[in-house]
Amino acid sequence: MQLTTAISVNNQKSFKDRTLLHGLIAWYAVFWILLAIEPLDRHDWFLENILAIGLVIVLVATYRWFPLSDVSYIFLTVFMTLHAIGAHYTYSNVPLGFWMQDWWGFERNHFDRIAHFSFGLLLAYPLRELFLRRVNVRGFWAYYLPISGILALSGFFEIIESWVALLVSPELGEAYLGTQGDEWDAQKDMTVAVIGAFFTIMLTYVLSKLASQKSPPTSS
Repeated sequence: MQLTTAISVNNQKSFKDRTLLHGLIAWYAVFWILLAIEPLDRHDWFLENILAIGLVIVLVATYRWFPLSDVSYIFLTVFMTLHAIGAHYTYSNVPLGFWMQDWWGFERNHFDRIAHFSFGLLLAYPLRELFLRRVNVRGFWAYYLPISGILALSGFFEIIESWVALLVSPELGEAYLGTQGDEWDAQKDMTVAVIGAFFTIMLTYVLSKLASQKSPPTSS
């Protein structure tokens, strides 16, 4: 099976023939349902899933108008899986983060940093696909705008989180923000998101250059 990319997606099959996408949907649906059972904090789980459900609705509603590539859907599914884990345990109490804390001597549970890094790492490519196919950007802007977009989205979500935290109880707000006493938590989250986006875009650039060198020259 050949995966469709941001460049080849226009030649993709119809939804009923996209078996990989069917598998990704089935995986996420089952995983999400399992982690919806007895989360550590039901109220925090609900808050964490508002934007996740919103993203799913947007992807479904816009599929006929703008179907993404296989690569983008894989990246989105991986990120949504990580988010489902964070929502189930609350980001400050994910077991993987505690294991890292014990193993490497960290002062806090860093699963939230992993999630924010993954936000940039995994969503920069779908965002680049949007700019390529709908805004028709090329060259430098096709690589700069996705990174800039990740920074903007990351900052926007930090603002939304702060507003939500002000509207709920202090305990729920603390669980939702997951700052763990770090006053620079929001800035650090945004930083790792941009680093993740930069890594993906640079890798995309290198692979694109290698692919263009291997392609046969066009006849004049």
